[in-house]
Amino acid sequence: MNTPPPPDRSPTPARGTALTAVVAVCLLLAGCSGSAGTDDAKTSGDAVGTRMKVTLVTHGAHGDAFWQLVQKGARAAAAKDGVELTYASDADPAGQAELVRDAVRDKADGIAVTLAKPDAMKGAIAQARAAGVPVVGLNSGIDAWRSDGVLEYFGQDESVAGRAVGDKLDELKARHALCVIHERGNVALEARCAGVKKAFGGRTDLLYVDGTDMDAAQAAVTARLRQDPSIDEVVTLGAQYALAAVASVRQSGGGAHVATFDLNQDLVKAVQSGDVQFAVDQQPYLQGYLAVDALWLYRTNGNVSGGGAAPVLTGPAFVTKANVSTVARFAANGTR
Repeated sequence: MNTPPPPDRSPTPARGTALTAVVAVCLLLAGCSGSAGTDDAKTSGDAVGTRMKVTLVTHGAHGDAFWQLVQKGARAAAAKDGVELTYASDADPAGQAELVRDAVRDKADGIAVTLAKPDAMKGAIAQARAAGVPVVGLNSGIDAWRSDGVLEYFGQDESVAGRAVGDKLDELKARHALCVIHERGNVALEARCAGVKKAFGGRTDLLYVDGTDMDAAQAAVTARLRQDPSIDEVVTLGAQYALAAVASVRQSGGGAHVATFDLNQDLVKAVQSGDVQFAVDQQPYLQGYLAVDALWLYRTNGNVSGGGAAPVLTGPAFVTKANVSTVARFAANGTR
């Protein structure tokens, strides 16, 4: 705070006391200087006195535990930064793109979007950029975010994660893996199974199921296991599908093991009990948190994570029976 210089004549003790009191009150209220008010406005996320508006648009299904974790992380960042957050999702790529356009029409200050079907999102992202709205990517589309015109990206390199799972299966002496894809054409899911197949020394088969119908998905895995008893490892691409696969193994009467990508509270228990051998954690809470926080940092301080050239990786990390206790308490809180 800038204060005018005192006059040449020294103040009397009483006057000095009064001046000290005025300065103290001024500091407490942080309102005696115009520059202090400006700094506060910038820190809160908007230099004009209104809250910054961010829209998070995903391809996630409603009620999916994975996307609830993403939302929790996003809400935590929004609360910290004083951001007004809106969440919307549509599994249909055309519908998801329209949600991005809605956010532009609603004059969002920033948009965070998943790129499960990146080609379908290019036009909507271009419209946001033309309107001066920064867009960051998260969760899926690591190979397409720069070509789609996205400013930053937060997620897991799914090809690397898939190859790591293939190597892990070799360590476990598996011979025949069934990789279950619950959404055909989702670039992240396809990359996971492709990575497994590339690195795994045994045989890898793909099975496409309808991820929106858990009973049908479970029945399809059960049927495949009965059809081919040589399958000794089922690899799923989501925590809830792993739990369904555990039931499928029991129903089939075989001895296949189950491994999965992604984590939730129930999956942690399954790893602890040994029903699931391991999970690959991409930290969805962190993805949501970083995406919202990045938009706030870009708006308030011009920061760009990774310099706009490299993604910020949130995984992969293996969760096994040996280390699951380290994340169990966070999973119990609903943040892992």
